[in-house]
Amino acid sequence: MQEAKLANEYFVVESQRLFRMNARTNPIVIIGTGLAGYNLAKEIRKLDAEYPLLLLTCDDGRSYSKPMLSTGYTKNKDADGLAMAGVEQMRASLKADVRTGSRVNAIDRVAKTLQVDGESIAYESLVLALGADVFRPDLCGDGGERVLSINDLDDYARFRTAAADKKKIIIIGGGLIGCEFANDLSNGGYQVEVVEPVGRVLPSLLPERASEAVANGLAALGVIFHFGHSVKGVWKHGDGVEVELSNGERLAGDLVLSAIGLRPRVSLAQEAGLEVGRGVKTDRHLRTSDASIYALGDCADVDGKVLLYVLPLMAAARALAKTLTGTDTPVQYPAMPVQIKTPACPVVVSPVLPGTAGTWDIDADGNDVKAVFRAPDGAVLGFALTGARAANPAEKTELIQQLPPILG
Repeated sequence: MQEAKLANEYFVVESQRLFRMNARTNPIVIIGTGLAGYNLAKEIRKLDAEYPLLLLTCDDGRSYSKPMLSTGYTKNKDADGLAMAGVEQMRASLKADVRTGSRVNAIDRVAKTLQVDGESIAYESLVLALGADVFRPDLCGDGGERVLSINDLDDYARFRTAAADKKKIIIIGGGLIGCEFANDLSNGGYQVEVVEPVGRVLPSLLPERASEAVANGLAALGVIFHFGHSVKGVWKHGDGVEVELSNGERLAGDLVLSAIGLRPRVSLAQEAGLEVGRGVKTDRHLRTSDASIYALGDCADVDGKVLLYVLPLMAAARALAKTLTGTDTPVQYPAMPVQIKTPACPVVVSPVLPGTAGTWDIDADGNDVKAVFRAPDGAVLGFALTGARAANPAEKTELIQQLPPILG
């Protein structure tokens, strides 16, 4: 009797599986093989081992962690050393078709097809995991080819090649990316100067006292800061560069690294008629204005929030995988502090939105700062920990527990 029951249950499950497979004439197509694209594919495979998956990427399809790009010199790793897996390994582990060197030219929403280098590819569901582009500063001068940015593994490889045998790097931007690379390049033996138009580092993330701690930590490594001025132009100067600031001051260096922020990639979605804001607009289920198309990661504007960090991306990938495999699941963002990789003065911050009413309470001892942002009613809305305070897990946990969710 028990054997017959088990056999019947197996028959039902197998029939349902075969029905689902027969209904899936077209794959889930994911555009992008960065953290967003590959992690979504991994989450889907945890839930469904057979749903056909196609990932399209214009690069070579290696798996790597983008946040680790600003740790390469500290870890003494080149681009190959930062790669975690090659494309063949990813194809095998994901049981997916991963097509490299593939650029999506257009989306036909009516036919549910993509135009990819002259080929038409059909999709059942489409996920835009397009990432973000770096801001390109508008500079005068003839030294533009010596102004580099690092936004992916190929960029990192190009930078390392260009920086080989160089001594001095000038970084444009003293935000998160600029500070992380200032620390990493200093650890790699380079002289580093940072140009930041605002009067302090990490101005959009930290209160002034915490910014001061980070700047002090980096200065102790030899980093020189030029606050309150922007870069006007870059000129070739022998094998190096000459950088002109807005106050007329000129800095000599070997290479310029531009680190002034990221802009979500929206052009493909925009050309397809999808609704875009700061990023590709989605609801809490990561659905765009087309019910068959989703957006994830740095390109996504989820319910009005663009969060260019890893933890929101991972939470969104888990929720979207459930939705794509049949269980409609809204994404939830609990409080998710950001860890800034500046070992000269470590930082953990839960940023406060601009214009939020409240005040910072500061407890500081040298570079060890605890800053808590409180609303007028005393509620904790954000915090920043630097130095030894950032390394205290109990203190961090206590503050996180007091924060409201980002998306509840």
